[in-house]
Order: sequence, then structure tokens, then C-alpha cells
Amino acid sequence: MDIATAFGLLFGLTCVVWAITSSPGSLVFINVPAMAITVGGMLAATFIHFSLKQVTSIASVLKKTFFNRLPAEQDLIQKMVNFSAICRRDGALSLEKHLPDAGDSFLVKAMRLVIDGQTPEVIEDQLGIEIQYLQERHSDGKKLLEFMGASAPAWGMIGTLIGLIQMLGALDDPSKIGSGMATALITTFYGAFLANLVFLPLAGKLGTRSKKEALLRQMMIEGAMGISRGESPTAIRERLQSFISVKHREEVRPNV
Repeated sequence: MDIATAFGLLFGLTCVVWAITSSPGSLVFINVPAMAITVGGMLAATFIHFSLKQVTSIASVLKKTFFNRLPAEQDLIQKMVNFSAICRRDGALSLEKHLPDAGDSFLVKAMRLVIDGQTPEVIEDQLGIEIQYLQERHSDGKKLLEFMGASAPAWGMIGTLIGLIQMLGALDDPSKIGSGMATALITTFYGAFLANLVFLPLAGKLGTRSKKEALLRQMMIEGAMGISRGESPTAIRERLQSFISVKHREEVRPNV
């Protein structure tokens, strides 16, 4: 589980709840009609804008931001160096029994292409297509969250306008203006809260994770191509470490 995402959501929610409950009149923030306008309108607009399949995929999109754990770059480099050493020592076919140690389906596929004797060009072409469609799928999920983040405040404003119109229609009773204004503004609060604590941050996190996953897969491709060409573990290590900053590079040696 991604601790930073969970911590950010819980910490933000705690701060908002504390600020609300520490002041008098906190019950005014609980307004079911206002919530129905904001959340219901946002969901309706989302269903109109996206296909049913895209909207129902929101669960898998959120799962990627919370639970998909990506390996560290140095751990991946160590695996590729180990695979290179095994291949040079025992031949490509010997990699078959080490595939359970790969820990990633994409890396397993890359190593199977090496075992099958595919050329570096074929490896790059086949696996490059997967990276392309991975980024497209993640882009669709990011667009979905960004749309919800933009739609929630808009529907909050619509709810505010509805409340103001109703309030202005009852100006003959000045005692109700204060409570009516509070009810009108609560929808704007709901929309801003959902957009800035939930949807937009999650969209940003998904975009960041997508870039890192694409980088890791590109490293796997480069490593597989190097093994296919018969490069030494040292050459593969140097090639893959060029993907990361100098301060994060470590001495990696074959450990097989």
C-alpha cells in the first residue's frame, strides 16, 4: 500500500474535520441535499462525458494509486545484472528456472523473448507496444479523475446558485437569510473539498506512478536487449544506471 497517499488523505480529512468540529454550528456542514447536488451532479456529468466501461473502471484506477507497489530502480538493475550473469555463464535457456524470481510479468515476458532467441529489435518492438498502451490506459484514468476534480466544484457552484435563488425568493423573512446563505455555500465547500483533497491529488499520483512504471519497463527492455546481444553484466549495469540520477547509483554486482 502507498503510505503517502493514505497518509495524505487521512491527514487532510482529519484537519478539515477538526476545523469544523472545533467551532460552533458544525452541524450546518452536514447537508444531504447539498451533497446530492454536488456528488450526484458530478457523477452524472462523468457518465455523460465517459463511457460506462471507463467510469466503472474507477475502482481499478484508485487501486493503482493505493496498492500497486513498484520496485526500486536499484532492485531492478540488480535483477537484470543477475540475469545477464546467468545467461553468460549457463546460456539463455538456463534463465527459464530463474523466471519465478523476476517478480514482474513484464520482466518475465522480456526474459522469455531472450530465451526464445529473439533479436534486440524484436524485443524492443514487441515490448514497446505494451509500454505505449500502458501509458494510454493510465492517461484515460488520469483524465477521468481530473474531470471529476473539475466537475465537483462546478456542481458545488450550481448548488450554491440554487440555494441563493431559493433564499432570495424568501426575503420577506430576514431571519432565514443567514441559515439560507450557509446552506447555499455548503455545496461549494463539498465540491472544493472533493476536488482538492481527493480527485486532483489522486490524478497527480496516478500520473507520477505511470511515468515511473513506464521508466521501469523501459529499463527492462534495455536490459533484455543487452542480454540478447550478449553484453557483460557490467555493461548492462552501466546502461541501466544511466536512467537514474548519479546520487542514487550504487555498486551492483552479480549475486547468483
